[in-house]
Order: sequence, then C-alpha cells, then structure tokens
Amino acid sequence: MQQLKQRNIAILFFTLVIDMLGFGMIIPIFPTYITSFGASGRTLGLLVAIYGLAQFIFSPIWGDLSDRYGRKPFLLLGTLGNALAQLLLGLANSLWMLFVARALAGVLASAALPTAMAYVSDSTDTEDRSSGMGLIGAAMGVGMILGPGLGGWLADIALPLPFLVAAVSSLPALALIVLLLPESLPESQRNIEKQRVRGPQFKRMWNALFGPIGFLLVLALMMSFAMTNFESVFGMYALERYGYGPKRVGIILMVIGVISALMQGLATGALTKHWGEVRLIRILLVGGALAFLLLTTPQGFWGLLLASSFFILTNAMLRPAISSLTSRRAESGQGVAMGLSNSFMSLGRIFGPIWAGFAFDFRMNLPYLTGALLTSAAWIASLIWLTHQEAESGREGGMAGAELAPQPD
Repeated sequence: MQQLKQRNIAILFFTLVIDMLGFGMIIPIFPTYITSFGASGRTLGLLVAIYGLAQFIFSPIWGDLSDRYGRKPFLLLGTLGNALAQLLLGLANSLWMLFVARALAGVLASAALPTAMAYVSDSTDTEDRSSGMGLIGAAMGVGMILGPGLGGWLADIALPLPFLVAAVSSLPALALIVLLLPESLPESQRNIEKQRVRGPQFKRMWNALFGPIGFLLVLALMMSFAMTNFESVFGMYALERYGYGPKRVGIILMVIGVISALMQGLATGALTKHWGEVRLIRILLVGGALAFLLLTTPQGFWGLLLASSFFILTNAMLRPAISSLTSRRAESGQGVAMGLSNSFMSLGRIFGPIWAGFAFDFRMNLPYLTGALLTSAAWIASLIWLTHQEAESGREGGMAGAELAPQPD
C-alpha cells in the first residue's frame, strides 16, 4: 500500500514538473516572440494578465468540481489543457491566437494544481501530508528552475520549438494518469449534493480586510503586484536595453530560480526565528525597494544578473514570511487564511502585468520605479499597521516579548 501511495505521488510530481516546465519555458521567449508579431509591452502585460485572470476565476471552480466528481478527471483536464495551450502557442501566426492560447491555459491548465493538492490530502494521513505537499512545491520549483534555461536554449534553434516540446512532454504525463493513477476520492465521500459551484469568494475577501489579517492580505496584494512588475516585462527589458535574446534571459532566470529555491529552503526559517516575522518583513521590504532601484542601473550581463538575483533573494523570503504571519494571526482557520492570501496575490498577478506593460511602453524603467515606490509604501505602512497589531494581539513570532513595543529598523 505504501509503495502504491509513493507511486501515485511520483506521478503527480512528474505531472506538475511538466506543467511548470512549460510555464517556465515561455518566460524568456515571450518578449522576442510577441515582437515578431509587432506587439509592444502592453500586449505582453495583457497576455500575462489574462492567464492570471482565468486562473483566479477557474481554480476554485475546478477544486469544487473535483470534490463532487473525483480528482482524476480534472488532473487529466489540466494536463490536456496545458498541452493544447502550448501547442496553440507554438502554431500561432497572429496575436489573437496567442491570447486564446493564454486564456485556454488559464482556464484548463489551472485545474491541475488544486486537484493535485486535493489528491495528496486524500491519499495521506496527517503526519505524511506536509511532506506530500512539500513534494508538490518542489515539483513546481524544479519546473520553474529548469524551464527558462531549457526554453532559452530551444528558442535559439527555433522560436516556436519550446512550445511544441512542452506540448509533446505532456503526453507521457497524460498516459501515466490514464493508465496508472487511481481515483483518490471514493464516491461515498463526494459532495454531490451541492447545487452551486463556488467561484472566487469576493464577499469573504472584502470582509477579511477588516479582520486581524486584513493588512497582511493587502501586503500580499501589494507584493504580488510589485513582483509582477519585475517578472512580466523582464524579458522585454533585457531585450530592449541590452539586446539579450531568450538564451541569455533564460540563463539569468534559471540562476535566480536556483537562488530563490535555496533561500526559501535554507534561510527563511532561520532568519524568522532570529528576527521574528514582523522585523524580517520590514527588512525585506527595504531590501526589495533597493533591489528595484538597482535594476534600473546595472550595465552588462553580470550587473543585470546580480541586481536580479538580489531582487529575487528579498522576494523569495518575503512571501513565506508574510504567509507565516498570516497563518499565525488567522482566527478563521488556516485553510481559509491561506486561500484568502492566495486570492489577494492572484489579484496582484492580474493587475500588476497590465500596469507594467503600459508603463514599459511609456518609459522602460517605469515598472521598476513603480515597484520601488510601492514597496517603500508597504514598508512605511508596516511600521504603522504591524506595530499596531503587535500591541493589540500581543503575538509575535520568535521574539514575542521584544516585539510588543515598536522597534526601530
């Protein structure tokens, strides 16, 4: 039985690696790809945003439907959707086809992740669940680390090639799900009596803003918005300012992906214990604002690599620190709090790219200057609101007694 569980988790791991590999491949390629269609930064921003919008709307719907009809159909749907979207991107000969492909990816491919997480919950007991979820996170990390480098290398041969390789790579995952992966949710445990499918919980999101984690949700939104000001136009920025094509951009993104994974795994926990979440968040916000400014100044490959790595280093630790503090201050359950936090981050991933694309067309450095301004504003707000919450709740991570009063940074 244990071997079967490990085999099933391994299939999920492989499936998510393939999905995220395809996602990672397109990041360094898109700027060069869309310019071949005569598109600008605003088009790039909208292409990124339409994926985030579709994902925001449909992820909770697929999760809800998988509670009613089982996990396996929606794992298949997500994997097949990823393959079709990648194929359409590779065959595209006009901008409208790119938009259709990105929307299709957001609608269908978004079924894979929430369903995979639900599958792990079905298949593991409480003691093993965290390790199973950790493997899912690792799969996403592997795909995002290897994807940009592989995509940049393949694009050097032919621009559409990475999309076609990503589409073909989904076929083994589909075969494994069909032939070897059993259904994890028995019919007796399905919520078939529900009449209404749940989409985004806008009312719950609004009400949560006035609760104990309200400021942290706003902070998650601001940081997600700022982060997408880096991600969505980085490839075009490197192309326009330095003339770097997909191969060099892919190398940079692969290096900073490794740094992000290492910092999240090795440094975040230790620094949180030493400083506590509130102080660490404040320090990282200052570092993030400085990193945005550095991105506007470097000259040459190594300067851009160092500035980008410093930016990712601060953000790789900031997001888990915010999530950790949100989890500890939640009063309505951990799952609800994390779901709300993810929803607010999704909003940032929708509106951030739209702004970044329009700002880039106006002035190349403007998305990064906007990011610096927004991160600085978040730091100032944290000095007021996080201190206020400390005094009210009397709770703080790692250094509770020392953090009850306002602390200078």
